[in-house]
Amino acid sequence: MDSTNSRFTSRLPGPAINSLIENSDEPLPSLSDPVDFEPKLEFDDTELLTPATLEKDVMVGDFVLPDDPDFETEEVVNPLEDDFEDQLREQSTDTFQAPKNKCDFLGTDKQGRHIFGIYASRFPEKSQLEKFVREIIKEIEPFVENDYILVYFHQGLKEDNKPSAQFLWNSYKELDRNFRKNLKTLYVVHPTWFIRVVWNFFSPFISDKFRKKLVYISSLDELGQALGLGLNKLKLPENISGFDNKLNLSNSRGNSKGAAGTTSPTSSSSSCSNSLNAPRQQQHKMAPTMQFGVSLKFIVMHSPCLNSIPPIVRKCVDSLSITGVIDTEGIFRRSGNHAEIMALKERVNRGEDVDLANVNVHVIAGLLKSFLRDLTEPLLTFELYEEIIRFLDWPKEERSRNVTQLIREKLPEENYELFKYIVEFLVRVMDCEDLNKMTSSNLAIVFGPNFLWSRSTSTSLEEIAPINAFVDFVLQNHKDIYLIDVNQRPTNVVVG
Repeated sequence: MDSTNSRFTSRLPGPAINSLIENSDEPLPSLSDPVDFEPKLEFDDTELLTPATLEKDVMVGDFVLPDDPDFETEEVVNPLEDDFEDQLREQSTDTFQAPKNKCDFLGTDKQGRHIFGIYASRFPEKSQLEKFVREIIKEIEPFVENDYILVYFHQGLKEDNKPSAQFLWNSYKELDRNFRKNLKTLYVVHPTWFIRVVWNFFSPFISDKFRKKLVYISSLDELGQALGLGLNKLKLPENISGFDNKLNLSNSRGNSKGAAGTTSPTSSSSSCSNSLNAPRQQQHKMAPTMQFGVSLKFIVMHSPCLNSIPPIVRKCVDSLSITGVIDTEGIFRRSGNHAEIMALKERVNRGEDVDLANVNVHVIAGLLKSFLRDLTEPLLTFELYEEIIRFLDWPKEERSRNVTQLIREKLPEENYELFKYIVEFLVRVMDCEDLNKMTSSNLAIVFGPNFLWSRSTSTSLEEIAPINAFVDFVLQNHKDIYLIDVNQRPTNVVVG
């Protein structure tokens, strides 16, 4: 075992792993297993063997063996040390340079939950894995008090950076409760035989609670559909995209051989072109009643917006501002029922008058976050992105002036009015933080990625930090920023 892991506990709970693999009633999965195979995942301390049983076992390498002084150990082969990565070896290259950040912030999913990407291709050599994992934990720790999604990209795992069973167990035990409880889905992209063996290997020590959280994803297109995001928004590393393209090409060739006809390159190109032109064609078909998935300017032009506030935003804020609702613990932190949110969005876009009086608070909160996330341009605009991500580089004595200037002078009028309206509401949420546990920092973490994102690239964790800090600063200094409302002008109200 690596010396870097020496401070971890040296015992993996449970019976002898090697005999367990040999005698298990549950057969090992094969490469022909369907991709939706969902083994157990979460380690649940309450379901582990009793302490008396644990004392009888000691760890030898990655195996649990009987504590018998007369027992002669034989050289055993750890199934996790076998090479199951034939599918990935072609794409693993020594020339790949890992970026500075250990994981990526991939945006928010269709329910407003933060998505983080971890890549096997960025794993360092085994001796550095413990430090690497601790740095990942440190990077995402501020976000895991809220519901979140984790995407693990398995492509690029090599023999010299493949973690041992002992290391995986100890790394899991290092995570605090928020990491485990608030993780809503773990997507494993491009899974291989190795992944399936690992989970089967651990299944005797794992509860069923986590079973539904593990989802195998065979392609990036499937991942985009699961997250409710277009692949252009994910902005994944080239080695991942390239590997996926090769898989898709290989699959399409295999399918074409077994099919009666084949798709020509021309028709494939035409299909791609039609896909790219779909958003443009959709813009011409937008109903004037739409408030989700359109620009703020479009809403102001076609809906009865008092002071540029879209009707659905005003309804959400009014419903959430009621005593007994605004002080709900974890408001904006928990994700609402996705089906209910989608149904409400469709009704609003059809022009129906929705009543939120009896709707769950987290559904209403999710509806408000979804409105911001679905805007075709972020509320703080693409133009201000580069300036705002430099917020932490500004001298502290200049931040108030710079933030005030950005908001007052560089935001379009409708963006200014709506941002001010939402900030004022979030300040009222902060006033109830003793009950709802939503501080300015917590609200900034939730709303930062919904207020601003990049036009052309995914937003890294290094860029998310100044965006959240910017929003936090606005929430704490809103009185100074909006002391003189220089931008407020009469706004025409469009009726019908």
